[in-house]
Amino acid sequence: MAHGGSKKVIYAAFAGNFLIAITKFAAALISGSSAMFSEAIHSLVDTGNQVLLLYGIKRSNRPADEAHPFGYGMELYFWTFVVAILIFGLGAGISIIEGILKILEPHPVTNLGLNFTVLGAAIIFEGFAWYVAYREFQKTRGRRSFINAIRRSKDPTVFTVLFEDSAAMLGLIVAFVGIWLGHELNMPVLDGVASVLIGVILAVTAALLAFESKGLLIGEGAQHDVVQGVRKIAEKTPGILAINEVLTMHFGPEDVLLNLSIDFADNLTSVEVERAISEMERIIKLTYPQINRVFIEAQSIAAHKRDLRAFKEETAP
Repeated sequence: MAHGGSKKVIYAAFAGNFLIAITKFAAALISGSSAMFSEAIHSLVDTGNQVLLLYGIKRSNRPADEAHPFGYGMELYFWTFVVAILIFGLGAGISIIEGILKILEPHPVTNLGLNFTVLGAAIIFEGFAWYVAYREFQKTRGRRSFINAIRRSKDPTVFTVLFEDSAAMLGLIVAFVGIWLGHELNMPVLDGVASVLIGVILAVTAALLAFESKGLLIGEGAQHDVVQGVRKIAEKTPGILAINEVLTMHFGPEDVLLNLSIDFADNLTSVEVERAISEMERIIKLTYPQINRVFIEAQSIAAHKRDLRAFKEETAP
């Protein structure tokens, strides 16, 4: 499973978040800013998330064994879901609580110059990490819209870092505005408000990540154009009367399982059927390298419809 591009994105995000987290904690300790403290927690959580994503990639690359005959590719989706939970529970939760405490007991933020310097540097570092993730994402986006490309993406590591960095950029802007307005208007409560808003941004980001990860975790099929391409390859194979069913499932970003139910001509010999299956599988894997496993079932279309009808009757409420 190829994860070279994903690892590059994660390493860039890890380096930036780690350095920024240390700087933000120091600035928050010196200035007493809740917004800065929330941003420090945000960067710390993001740093831990990068470690979890790298761990998920390593675990998902383990070879198949008797207990997991289809491999461990879907473990990457699990750790991506854990990342979403951590962003919500730690990042959003702590930021909102810290902001509420500051609203209840507001106090002026000191060392404004230090805060603005740290936030400015953080925007530069986060912007670089975001650019690396966005450039990697663009390689697979094609002509699709941004949202549609995310929905169709099967590599959660790239869009997870992209979401995190986008949320980080928004959070930094909110922190900057909150601290500045709190000072200019002599309303230190705005620092707490900014912290709450940062928590809300993180909560929304976590919800989006959880939603996308859930779809991958419970099993998503290959993209429509891949399924249609497989169908066309099967239709062109000599000796095939009908294609009953084309089922696909992602076990990883580049690991797809394909099940085909096909009605072969009755006059074909077993040798001819085997030859047709072998040739079809060869062309499919050559055309779509992400399809690693192909299972082909020989069944008449009448029998397939009968079994499908019987299944629906048995499972009907």
